[in-house]
Amino acid sequence: MSRELLASQKNNSGILLDPRTKLAVLITIAVFILGGSYEGIMQYYIIVLAAIPLLLLSAARKWKGAVLYILIFGGSLCLEMFGMSRLTGVANYIAVAVVGILLRFTPSVVMGYFVVTTTTVSEFVAAMERLHLPQQITIPMSVMFRFFPTVAEEWSAIGDAMRMRGVRFGGGKVGAILEYRIVPMMICSVKIGEELSQAALTRGLGGPVKRTNICKLGFHVQDVIFLLICLGAFAAQIYVLSARG
Repeated sequence: MSRELLASQKNNSGILLDPRTKLAVLITIAVFILGGSYEGIMQYYIIVLAAIPLLLLSAARKWKGAVLYILIFGGSLCLEMFGMSRLTGVANYIAVAVVGILLRFTPSVVMGYFVVTTTTVSEFVAAMERLHLPQQITIPMSVMFRFFPTVAEEWSAIGDAMRMRGVRFGGGKVGAILEYRIVPMMICSVKIGEELSQAALTRGLGGPVKRTNICKLGFHVQDVIFLLICLGAFAAQIYVLSARG
């Protein structure tokens, strides 16, 4: 598939991390950048956490994502540091809101993008099993990760078919657009759901016996380093809270 939420094949380029390490880093970034405080030592630790997605994307040679991250996050940071004082009135309020959203959400979104594009479905399932999560959570998530990219491909194919027949927005063809796009999309979605459910049963998901998995999961030096960074963030936050109290 050209569009995927989880990779189909293993990508051996870049810094190889265990899926559990990726999830730990993602959760840490979301907790401390999205909802944490920027007091004391945490204001420096936030910079370290924000640099992790850029480091991982660059190591994996995902240059497009890395450049986009630099432009969005770096531009927002520069605007907050040097441009806010020059804005007044409504422009200042809008800039504060936009910059605040981008600075807090962008690192988590980019880290999530890295996780889902460098982790295969088999690795994800194996990691969830190692974490002893119930199949009621693992199986629906595995099916969901295949459902949405397939729907996206169908949506693109339907759009191509509409353009070939001259059905475009405007020109009094709103009804035709709804008919030619929405109806086929609903039918395809039902069919895709049935096929993915059959594939899940064929693979033995949800069976009474434990499934085998050829994925080699384990923690290495790089995993330990990133996990220590995550633990350091929690320790720094505890220090800040104790100093405040």
